[in-house]
Amino acid sequence: LLPSGLHLFSSNAICRSLILIHFCFVLFVQPALLQALHMAVLQGKGSEVSKVLQGPLNYLDQSLSKGNTPYLTGEAVSVADVVLWAALYPILSDSSLAYHDILLFLLVIHSVTPQHHLSFFMSHVLLYGRLRGWNMLFVCGTDEYGTATENKAREEGLTPQQICDKYHAIHSSIYKWFQIDFDFFGRTTTEKQTEIAQNIFWRLHKHDFLVEDTVEQLRCESCQRFLADRFVEGTCPHCSYPEARGDQCDKCGRLINAVELREPQCKVCRQTPVIRSSKHLFLDLPKLEAQLEQWLDKSTSTGDWTANAKQITRSWLRDGLKPRCITRDLKWGTPVPHPDFKEKVFYVWFDAPIGYLSITANYTDKWEKWWKNPHQVELYNFMAKDNVPFHSVVFPCSLLGAQDNYTLVNHLVATEYLNYEDTKFSKSRGVGVFGDMAKDTGIPSDVWRFYLLYVRPEGQDSAFSWADMATKNNSELLNNLGNFINRAGMFVTKFFEGCVPAIELQQEDKKLLALVGWELQQYIQLMDKVKIRDALKHILNISRHGNQYIQVNEPWKKIKGGDTERQRAGTVTGLSVNIACLLSVMLFPYMPTVSQTIRDQLNAPQSCINAMLQGTGTFVCALSAGHRVGTVSPLFQKLEVDQIEALKKKFGGQQVFDVYDA
Repeated sequence: LLPSGLHLFSSNAICRSLILIHFCFVLFVQPALLQALHMAVLQGKGSEVSKVLQGPLNYLDQSLSKGNTPYLTGEAVSVADVVLWAALYPILSDSSLAYHDILLFLLVIHSVTPQHHLSFFMSHVLLYGRLRGWNMLFVCGTDEYGTATENKAREEGLTPQQICDKYHAIHSSIYKWFQIDFDFFGRTTTEKQTEIAQNIFWRLHKHDFLVEDTVEQLRCESCQRFLADRFVEGTCPHCSYPEARGDQCDKCGRLINAVELREPQCKVCRQTPVIRSSKHLFLDLPKLEAQLEQWLDKSTSTGDWTANAKQITRSWLRDGLKPRCITRDLKWGTPVPHPDFKEKVFYVWFDAPIGYLSITANYTDKWEKWWKNPHQVELYNFMAKDNVPFHSVVFPCSLLGAQDNYTLVNHLVATEYLNYEDTKFSKSRGVGVFGDMAKDTGIPSDVWRFYLLYVRPEGQDSAFSWADMATKNNSELLNNLGNFINRAGMFVTKFFEGCVPAIELQQEDKKLLALVGWELQQYIQLMDKVKIRDALKHILNISRHGNQYIQVNEPWKKIKGGDTERQRAGTVTGLSVNIACLLSVMLFPYMPTVSQTIRDQLNAPQSCINAMLQGTGTFVCALSAGHRVGTVSPLFQKLEVDQIEALKKKFGGQQVFDVYDA
């Protein structure tokens, strides 16, 4: 009520707004706010306030972002905004209590080869970050420039832009089938890419980090073109590997200039190319080496870099950095803006990582909040180990040399190689199953996600095996995890009329709870460190503990006994179905559809997702006595031997792909 006698808000507006904010404010914000104020004011622990408020504030931020409105209830300020932000003001106005954003990224991939290598999908469990309430941005996209695009377009009778449009859509459909939930899936053939890449180029030029030189290049007279590195193959000059690429050897990992290859061949026509000279621009890596070393020392010591990422990066520095060419004699690419090089485009490994920035800029005009904010943003990069040097040396040097306060990678997570059966994946030889083929196998995407993460090559090379996939599905999913969750739910339905029975804990139950609590804490610690494969084992351990618990206590027998035995059957059933609910939450990053199916069958409240994964992890009985479950049914199907043998034969080498997909 204002002094004039007028009401600032009508009673209807107040009621509508309070109803709207009741859920998020009462259930999430208010308890966290009270705890934060208590810690800051009474305990003097202001530095820890961010941990308490991070989840609720991220929830609000994501809700506003997805709602496409600037305020809680719409396009204008309402009483909901006044109440909420007034309550938060004492905390948020203190800059010492600010919380950090976390930025999560994946490697930008090339759009002209729809046969995705399956290892690419193994980093996509960042749903976990959302469960934890991290304020995160998850973007990816297609790198669409280069010789491969030009060749594919010529082969299909399309323009380069048309071929990019076609395969960008294919990529999007594959990710959608694999349930990879990006905030934004973009591309590099955009005005933002040109604008940002050219800006970085000019800043490097201004600060004298670019040098000119004449380069000897391989040119295929038969194809009438200079050959991009990936279209040259020969013997490695360092280790004599016979299938080294024109830029890097997959066996020894050393960088190569294509003209250094012994017995080079054009991969398109298999003719021997000739050497021709051309003037190019180079990024002066030796001049940036001291800055790079200083940054690397800090990033690798404070962040989570995998051992192979550190080793590969240090090997580059140990050998001494050399100027790196950033231009190419191509037509399809981001144009070099310098008048002396106007007929050239940027080399893909200078241009492609800048796609991270431009894709973010196409998602939000506040892209600099993420990319020019190194003190608040933590940047994660996920990739196979052969891409490490470009993300740990070349791209950081480009950003350091630009001197524009760019965010650099804090956590570089690199896998080893995923092989196929007893050989390597090969698109050209038709060996292996690739991303766009997985959905045609009849195996659900959740099972694919589970198995690829189960064999994720975190510390050493691993292999995809059809027989092993069937074994893991039938033993771990069907007989272990699925069996426990299904039995727990069925006992509630069959013995207790669909309502969760009361729990009266005995010493044996407390031991189980201690085991489950320990497995949950290990899961969270490992996931926080991006140890995705190892964390999965703790989910399966919990279901194993649950199966053993059920077998020992035999509730199907005790339910037929007296009151004491019936009560015991109720406790075992109630505890088991609550553990099944916990498993549904832990499974969400790995198997989102199965996770939701379990929660639907148990009629579990949405709040259970946030409650159990806060802090170091707390097992909460989300299904209280009297809670009614839904219809319970089996979660997994057996993979039969004849089905697996047919798939193994189909993807064993009979397929034929063109050389451009190799």
